[in-house]
Amino acid sequence: MEARFGRVVPAMTLLAILVQLSVELSLTHAAGRKTANFEVSAPTPQLAQEIGDAAEAWRKQLAIEWLGRELPPWSKSCPIHARVAPKLGAGGATSFIFDHGEVFGWKMNIQGSRERILDSVLPHEITHTIFASHFRQPLPRWADEGACTTVEHRSEIVKQERMLIDFLKTGRGIPFSQMFAMKEYPNDVMPLYSQGHSLAQWLIEGHGRTAYLEFLADGMQDENWPRAVQRRYGFENLYAMQNAWLDWVKQGRPRLAPDVLPAGQLASNTQPGIPGTVDPASQAIYRGQSPDDITPIKAVPVSQPSVVAGGPEQSIYATVAARAEQQRAASKRPAASISAATSGTSVYDASINTGVLRR
Repeated sequence: MEARFGRVVPAMTLLAILVQLSVELSLTHAAGRKTANFEVSAPTPQLAQEIGDAAEAWRKQLAIEWLGRELPPWSKSCPIHARVAPKLGAGGATSFIFDHGEVFGWKMNIQGSRERILDSVLPHEITHTIFASHFRQPLPRWADEGACTTVEHRSEIVKQERMLIDFLKTGRGIPFSQMFAMKEYPNDVMPLYSQGHSLAQWLIEGHGRTAYLEFLADGMQDENWPRAVQRRYGFENLYAMQNAWLDWVKQGRPRLAPDVLPAGQLASNTQPGIPGTVDPASQAIYRGQSPDDITPIKAVPVSQPSVVAGGPEQSIYATVAARAEQQRAASKRPAASISAATSGTSVYDASINTGVLRR
């Protein structure tokens, strides 16, 4: 009897190991799909095909929405590495290289549930590539992340809007004079995401996407953002713009142009993985009324950490600056591997998220 029991225990242990290995393998890249501009590795052939087809559809539709035309094919495909699981936190990281007016070396890592990858992570990360292809230089962090967040699913946008109110009420709002000058992610990164999203949405709804792109191009010419704000939007300075935006937030973020489809609706009004198809349940726009006791934005130390590590179910759209810096350093190619034609290139991480955040 004991001999038989001795044989059963190892068998059960082996079964447990096999189950664990099966779970781990389901999160790895077991299948591939190549499209015109992407090479997808995902847990299953079906997911690889869905992600590849959705990536191409978003690339086309978002480029038309932002630029009025499709992007030309890339000279080299962008690899997409996808980890997909029902309770896996949604997030992505995209890097590329700018070199003398050229952009290349696309790399994209995405993770999350199937639904969030198809309707939030992919459009967010692909919008980064559209901006990079258009401007051929890094954008201000608030403007890049802010606009990319507007194309996420409504459920993700609601999180940003709720966090924004919390940040403003607790004195963690970022003065526009500081935010416009930021070229890298601050330690207290989530206010940058929430505030950048809100400001981008406000500007896009009020004046359109073309005006938003022209404003960024104008400001990046000489980094004189007060001049660009006055010229493009008619505000005397950044402080006046900040106060006008705060008034809009306090009013509950009312729609500014009901007859114009805002950028955020591009993703939220589509069924998962099928750009261009309308989900009737998502057509209504719900905006919570903001409290009147929002703390006026004042200068606060940007080194104040607010990112809290969480479990795999949390979202990872951003991380603390220390981890971001480590990833940037790791992603840079060794000097010996950089040819003379590409000397002086820099890797630009559009969406850095090696850590896990509470959202």
